[in-house]
This record gives sequence, C-alpha cells and structure tokens, in this order.
Amino acid sequence: MQGTPRQQPVDTYPPTERTVPTRSPHRAAYDKALVHAILDEGYVCHLGFVRDGAPVVLPTLYGRVGERLYVHGSTGSRPLRAAGQADPGLPVCLTVTHVDGLVLARSAFHHSVNYRSVVVHGTARDVTDPEEKRRALDALVDHVVPGRAADSRPANKKELAATAVIRLDLDEVSAKLRTGGVNDEPEDLALPHWAGVVPLRKGYDAPLADPHLAPGTELPGYLTSLGR
Repeated sequence: MQGTPRQQPVDTYPPTERTVPTRSPHRAAYDKALVHAILDEGYVCHLGFVRDGAPVVLPTLYGRVGERLYVHGSTGSRPLRAAGQADPGLPVCLTVTHVDGLVLARSAFHHSVNYRSVVVHGTARDVTDPEEKRRALDALVDHVVPGRAADSRPANKKELAATAVIRLDLDEVSAKLRTGGVNDEPEDLALPHWAGVVPLRKGYDAPLADPHLAPGTELPGYLTSLGR
C-alpha cells in the first residue's frame, strides 16, 4: 500500500526533476531559510548558460532581494545581452558553494570535503525598470559588505547606462550539504594512516585604507565589525 505523499511546507522550494540529485539525494535540502543563508554568505556565484551551442560558465558577483537574485555586468556582456534579447529570457543555472572542511580518509577513494551549496535553475531576464535596477545594484554592493551602498556614491546616469542587470527568480532551487567525519570502510579502520577533518574558516584581515582618503575620513563601523 502506497503512503500519502508528504506535503511540502510553505517555507520550502518544491523539488523538481532538476533539483533532486541522482547522487546522495539524502544530502539535498529545500528549506528556504537554509538556501537564503548559503546564498547570503557567499560572494561569487557561477553562472552557466549555452552560447552558440556550447556551455559557458562565468564567475561573477551577485545579490539577493527576497526571492530574486541579481547579477550585473557590462551592457556588452554576452550573457546579459542574451537575457535581454531572448524571449522570454536566457535559460541559466547558477551555483554557489562553500567548502567547510577537508575530509581525509584512510583510503583515497573516501576522501571528500564538507560543503554547503545551492543550485538555481531558471530563466534570467533583463532588468529594465530604473527603480528595480537601482535596488538591484544597491543589493549587489551590500551583498559584498552590508551597509556599504548607503556609504558610497550611487551610480550616475552614464554608469547606469553602461551597466546591465539580470534577475533570476528563486523558483527551482535546491541546497546540498555534506557534514560530519570520515566514511572509511570497516576493514580500513586499522590502517596506519591519519584520518579526520581539517576545518576551513573564512576570516578578514584589518582593512587597508586608500592613500587618497579625504582628510578626517574614519573607518566605518560596518567594517570594524566585519566578520564578528
């Protein structure tokens, strides 16, 4: 007798054929708060798309506003041009990954890493509304350092005209994580090889001031507290 399918809570993304991994599906997660946290902690995403029949993957900065991701670049950038020219947009796959630890096993086969990742499938669309474009650019700046957008000169008309922004809705999304220790075979446990996890952590050094700072300019509080 088949059981009743479990309903997805409202705070999760519904799994799809593309977001359910074929390998280690037990590591997949669809919780929105978890996905947002992984995205918000990162700096660089990888944007994949097809250009002239061949796959292309580009590293780039991104920003999140609610259930949307924004990516910016030059108006001459091919993927950003394609997002504006294609109807209804440019099919893309966007990924963000954090490596949290190196997992060193007794056997070469079982070496791994502890990680947190997010994969987003969808259609990227050109942002043409001026107000949305400004909000997106503020989000991109604040994603690098929260509070920075209000502490910098906003883009002028010339800069806005030279900048393209695309948005990607968070509809078809999954997270995938590996945590824990070594998964060695029982017969390998007695081998004389060190095994365990080497944790990795992100850190910040003291900010280095530009030599041309205006007199009296002090280090802002959002930088002194960065990384705490």
